[in-house]
Amino acid sequence: MTVKLSNDTLATLPEGVARPGYDRARLTHGIVHIGLGNFHRAHQAWYLHRLMQAGAAQDWAIIGAGVRSYDAAMRDKLLTQDCLTTLIELAPTDSAAEVIGSMIDYLPIEDGNAPLIRTMADPATRIVSLTITEGGYFTDPATGGLDVTHPEIRHDAAHPDAPVTVFGAIVAALRTRRAAGRGPFTVQSCDNLRGNGDITRQAVVSLARLSDPALADWIDHQGAFPNSMVDCIVPATGPGEIALAQSFGIDDAAPVTHETYRQWVIEDAFCAGRPDWDQVGAIFTDKVHDYETMKIRVLNAGHQLLANAGELLSIGTIAGCMQDPAIRAFFQKVQRDEIVPYVDPVPGIMPLDYLQLIERRFANPRIHDTTRRVAFDGSSRHPGFVIPILHDALDAGGPISGLCLAEALWARMCAGTREDGTAIPPNDPNWDALTGVAQTARTTPEAWLAQEHIYGDLGRNSAVADEFCAWLRLIWSDGSAQALQRYLTGGAG
Repeated sequence: MTVKLSNDTLATLPEGVARPGYDRARLTHGIVHIGLGNFHRAHQAWYLHRLMQAGAAQDWAIIGAGVRSYDAAMRDKLLTQDCLTTLIELAPTDSAAEVIGSMIDYLPIEDGNAPLIRTMADPATRIVSLTITEGGYFTDPATGGLDVTHPEIRHDAAHPDAPVTVFGAIVAALRTRRAAGRGPFTVQSCDNLRGNGDITRQAVVSLARLSDPALADWIDHQGAFPNSMVDCIVPATGPGEIALAQSFGIDDAAPVTHETYRQWVIEDAFCAGRPDWDQVGAIFTDKVHDYETMKIRVLNAGHQLLANAGELLSIGTIAGCMQDPAIRAFFQKVQRDEIVPYVDPVPGIMPLDYLQLIERRFANPRIHDTTRRVAFDGSSRHPGFVIPILHDALDAGGPISGLCLAEALWARMCAGTREDGTAIPPNDPNWDALTGVAQTARTTPEAWLAQEHIYGDLGRNSAVADEFCAWLRLIWSDGSAQALQRYLTGGAG
C-alpha cells in the first residue's frame, strides 16, 4: 500500500518518513524560483525546509515558475500533490526518505509570462532564484556579453511587456516595481557558472538597456546579484525513482533522489533581505570564487572526463565509469597532473583532499547519475568547465595531453554513435551542428577545434592542435579504450 502524497495525507505517511513539522497553511511566499527541476528541490528548497523545521523563515516559502512549455508537465505533477516533494537520500549502503514542504505554489506557464511578472512584481517577492542550466544565459561566446543577436533577446528588447525569456520577465517585473516606487528583488543564480551572479547581472542589465536605459541603471545600482556555488549530485527521475518512493509507501509523481553530500556557498549580497541559510549549513563568504573554482574544475570538469568516455564505451552511469579501471585511472591522472595544480585551497580543505571526496561521491553505486545526463549540453559545459583549465595549463607550461584527450573523446561522442555501433540520441541544444562537424573531424580533426564559439583561438595553438588531432585520429582508428591506455602508459596520441 502507498499513500498518495498531499497535505491531507502527511499525517498518514509511513513511520520513518520525515515530514514537515510546520503548518504549511501559514506559510507565505518570499521567493520565486524559475526552472524548478530536481536539483532545486534537493538543494535550495531543502535548505529552506530545514529552516522552516526550526520554526524560522515562515515568510520565505517558494513559488515555482517556468517560461517554457515543457515546464507545464512538472507544474501539473507538483500541483496534484500540493507542491510537496519526496527526497530520497542514497548513501552507499542504505537510504532514507523525507518529504519537504517549502514550496507552496507553481505559477501557470503562459505566453507573455503575465502570471510570473505579476508575482515577481509583488512586494512580498524578495528573491527570484534561477536554475536554468549553464546554457540558458544567452552569453555571446565571442564577447562574453549578452548575445543581443539571439532572436529571443531581440524579441524581448522589442516587446518588453510580453517577454519570452527569463531575463525579459525579470526586467518587466523590475520595471513594474520601479514605477510603483518599490525597491528591486535580489536575483540569485544557482547554476554551475563561475561568477554566476555577475553573469546574471550582465544578462538582466544588458537586456534592460536595450529598451530602457534608465531602468537598466536603476537595476544595476539598486539590485543585487549574489555569486554562489551549489553542489549536490541529483540524478534525473525515472520509473526506478518513482518505484523507490513507492517502496517507502509514498505515491509521488516526481520524487527526487540525491547523494548524502550538499554544499552551498553564497556571497552575502542581497538587496531585500534573505533567509538565514547559514543556520542550516550554507556558507556566506566573500570568497565564493575560490569555492566555485575548486568545485567546477574538480567535479564539473571531472564529470566531462568520465561521461564522454562512458557514453562511447556504453557505460550508463558515472558510478559505472568509476568502476571501469581505465576510465577511473584516466580521471585520476588528468585530475592530479592537469587540473588540481590550477586549483587553490579553500578554508578547511586542500585540493587533493577535495579530489578524494569527489572520487568517493562519484563512485557511490546507488546514485544512478547517467552519463547521458552529465554529457548533456557539452557545447556549454566544455567551454565553461574544461577549456579554462586548458588555458591555465598552457600559460603555466604544464601538461595538456589528458585535457586534449578529453576534448577528442567529446568530439568522437558528438559523431552520434557508440563504439558498439548503437546510436547516441541528440544530447545538446546544438546537436545537429556538432554532429556535422564531428563527422568532418573524423578525417580532418582540425575542423573540430575551428569552432571558435567553443574554443576561441585554441585551435591555432600548435601544442593543443597537435595533441588533439593525434588523439582523435587514434580514437577513430583504434578506439577509445586504446587511447585511454596509451595516455595511462605515458604516451601521446
